[in-house]
Amino acid sequence: MKHLGRLLGLAVVCLIALQLYFVLRIALMAVVDPQSTSFQRSEARRLLGETGRIEWSQQWVPYDRIAPSLKRAVIASEDASFVDHGGVDWDAIEKAWDRNLRAEARAEKLNQQLQRQGKAAARTAAPAPQPRIVGGSTITQQLAKNLFLSPERTTLRKGQELAITYMLETLLGKQRILEIYLNNVEWGEGVFGAQAAARHYFRVDASQLGTLPAARLAVMLPAPKRFEKRPGSPYIVGRAGTVAARMGAVDLP
Repeated sequence: MKHLGRLLGLAVVCLIALQLYFVLRIALMAVVDPQSTSFQRSEARRLLGETGRIEWSQQWVPYDRIAPSLKRAVIASEDASFVDHGGVDWDAIEKAWDRNLRAEARAEKLNQQLQRQGKAAARTAAPAPQPRIVGGSTITQQLAKNLFLSPERTTLRKGQELAITYMLETLLGKQRILEIYLNNVEWGEGVFGAQAAARHYFRVDASQLGTLPAARLAVMLPAPKRFEKRPGSPYIVGRAGTVAARMGAVDLP
């Protein structure tokens, strides 16, 4: 029992030390631009392992050199309540949870229908579609995950993500959070940040992006590697029109 108490005490000390590490790293980001994120380092290792080389495009640009249209488009598409919430949008999480439950119920219903058709029919039928999982993460939560954490979905990782999210909101503020996010978010295979994305897709600087190009970039964010293959697809263009219509109502930090 005494040995167990020591182990628990050591675990608590390690947990506190880890949180202090995150606090210090985030506090430093108030004045020093982060050189890379955990997600970017993981991607670099993957590219090196798969291709033997790293083709990488990224250039940091300050907040005032990123077009307001891109800031508005990303907020409108990814986190409409960004300037108002404290890091976590609980209403969005609840709505995403409900949508995911309905999607899982539909997928389960289709699976049951296939089973009732019998084994012979099931062999020739198309596989039942998997439910599309919708997230409710805010821009701050996405940044917390990309900066420090692995992509695995566990309760422990999600708890640490929430803790880092509140650290970011407390120590940096909305404008700096958005600046770091836009300079590090993925926009394609080895394409990171607003400047690299603007040059890659539209051959202009991030400061020169107009409404529709900015909206198209924002629409790509949930699945940049997939959308990179067809950046002018009907889905991207149509969804970009919806985002563009919402941009006028967006307040910038």
